[in-house]
Amino acid sequence: MKGRILLINPWIYDFAAYCEWTEPLGLLSIAALLRENGYQVGLIDCLDRRDPKLPSGLRDDNYGRGKFLKTPVENPSAISHVPRRYGRYGLPMEAFQEELQSQPRPDAIFVTSGMTYWYPGPFEAIKRVKVHFPGVPVLLGGVYATLCYNHAREMSGADCVVPGEGELEALRIADQLTGGQSNYSRYTASLDSFPWPLHELRRNQGYAAIQTSRGCPFQCTYCASSLLHPQGFRRRDPRRVADEIEYCFRELGIRDFAFYDDALLVEAERHIHVLLDEVLRRGLACRFHTPNGLHARYIDRALAAKMYQAGFTTIRLGLETADAHEQRRTGSKVNNDDFRAAVHNLRAAGFGARQLIAYLLMGLPGQSAAEVMDSVDFVHECGALVQITLYSLIPATAEWERAVHEGHIEAGADPLLHNDSIYPFPWSPASLEDFERAKARATAGNHALAASS
Repeated sequence: MKGRILLINPWIYDFAAYCEWTEPLGLLSIAALLRENGYQVGLIDCLDRRDPKLPSGLRDDNYGRGKFLKTPVENPSAISHVPRRYGRYGLPMEAFQEELQSQPRPDAIFVTSGMTYWYPGPFEAIKRVKVHFPGVPVLLGGVYATLCYNHAREMSGADCVVPGEGELEALRIADQLTGGQSNYSRYTASLDSFPWPLHELRRNQGYAAIQTSRGCPFQCTYCASSLLHPQGFRRRDPRRVADEIEYCFRELGIRDFAFYDDALLVEAERHIHVLLDEVLRRGLACRFHTPNGLHARYIDRALAAKMYQAGFTTIRLGLETADAHEQRRTGSKVNNDDFRAAVHNLRAAGFGARQLIAYLLMGLPGQSAAEVMDSVDFVHECGALVQITLYSLIPATAEWERAVHEGHIEAGADPLLHNDSIYPFPWSPASLEDFERAKARATAGNHALAASS
């Protein structure tokens, strides 16, 4: 073995957090590449809900979702005005320290990061591993490290910050630190030249995340996909994806799979149809979930029927708004006719209303409460349920630039202020009361629709 690398999936620090098929897919992809090139890899997973050191009572729903353990902590000064209880979600600190004690001294430590406003989690992990393993280089990657690169370099305490897709850079740094010599020629622009994520490194959570592609061909004004994947929209061979699903199903005993794609259904005949045909041919009795939201425009009758046959169980549709002008302004990924047809096709295929949830955004710069209310009514009329999602400003997106230009937020603001829990936002004309009314309307309509279907 060339050396040992310790990987850390840190806690979430927030006002609320819920495990919706959460898996550190980027970190597990790095783990797979390192192992393929002769490194030993270890993992401390602060979001492991199956850790035996956790207190009892963290129950799963039927598909593997559930609450994280919450440890209340003091609100950081930047968000001390928020009248909610801040917390650390995941392993108790004593359990983390026990995990550190059990780890052999590594040659390097790689820490990942999630949402920009979750940065206190990686910061805490970095601080503690530096005390426990003095002199061991610590690298920070992930979403926060990419979108808030300068903040991470200045504030995190990491020895190196790696933005973007980090597999090859992580391998290069590991080789530099250990004197290893890996064969880089086998890795090309094709995602199929890389091994699939090392799912088995993590304690079995009862589910696995699957990513058949990276990036997105659309350029929505509120989305960071193109910033996280500047190489553009790329897809894996759907047959190799089927191999990964079959391995997890047969070897790891996993039945529930969550697609992490931003554009799973694009060019459906060449991609998702091929994948689902393989799933059916191989007799994989899986349940599929789509927490990232699907593009409604691609769901015709044939695809809806095949999704139902292959075991799709939880379907989220990305509508965001039913206002035609806002749909065009924010990227034209969907229109109301597309959405209405998709819901109709899914219902005709056999899906019930409870399985179909449309994401609606609230809190976009300039967005009125009336627009949200009208969108709620539209979704219910089509026959799907509603989930209102408060918009979080994401650095370097078009909506971010608009908010900065209009003076609603400073370009260098603390990333904690990106958190949707600070609502009402200074850039939104909708009040907290408007949000509560919209939620109540969505909830009432959801109950009525679910009861009648």
